[in-house]
Amino acid sequence: MFTDSHCHLNYKGLVEDQEGVLRRARAADVTTMLNISTRASEWDEVIAVAEREDDVWASVGVHPHDADTHPDVETATLVDKAQHPRVAGIGETGLDFYYDRSDRARQAASFRAHIAAARESGLPVIVHTRDAEAETAGILAEEMEKGRYGGVIHCFTASTDFARKALDLGLYISISGIVTFKNARDLQETARALPLERLLIETDSPFLAPVPHRGRPCEPAFVADTARFLATLRGEPLERLAEATSANFRSLFAKAA
Repeated sequence: MFTDSHCHLNYKGLVEDQEGVLRRARAADVTTMLNISTRASEWDEVIAVAEREDDVWASVGVHPHDADTHPDVETATLVDKAQHPRVAGIGETGLDFYYDRSDRARQAASFRAHIAAARESGLPVIVHTRDAEAETAGILAEEMEKGRYGGVIHCFTASTDFARKALDLGLYISISGIVTFKNARDLQETARALPLERLLIETDSPFLAPVPHRGRPCEPAFVADTARFLATLRGEPLERLAEATSANFRSLFAKAA
């Protein structure tokens, strides 16, 4: 049984056939999906899917791309929305210095507000980072000193050194279909060495479809393909990896257990 720890069921490419997407996921033995929000205008729609579908959970957050357009989304706003019984996580949030679609200082302020909301609500924070390893690691460590919180580095593509820093802080690391790409040798080496007890898997659908689905919109069902590749890469039985990553999800996202 597989868990997709990060998908966007309300995004174009999935929402047009959301019922079919969910049916195919269940047929592939995907038993739990976390539907991620990236801006406040999505929150109610994302939560509505989780209210309707027993195997879908929701997050509330603002992506770093949208930090500039959400100056009013502060810790209290997130904590209030996180009280909903189907909201299991805070995010996605973080830093993206690759596209720089929002001011970097504003991204950092939003990131810290999300971490504070995670600390206050008891829900884990879902972290996006791209071309901002040092800055992300610094904020994660500084905020951890203010008080413990749980979290996951989603769609991990960073360095082994960053992985080590995240693990040292008690965070989890989620691997997406990128690990199946031919040019992802560095990521494959890191993924091979990650401790099983801190590992999650995800699709980030409708993006990043794994081999053999390249060129198609990604779906939660495809998390099974990523799991198969990862199990082979790590030399572990597929059943063990599936069971462990699902148990890890329930441990981190305890509200969804």
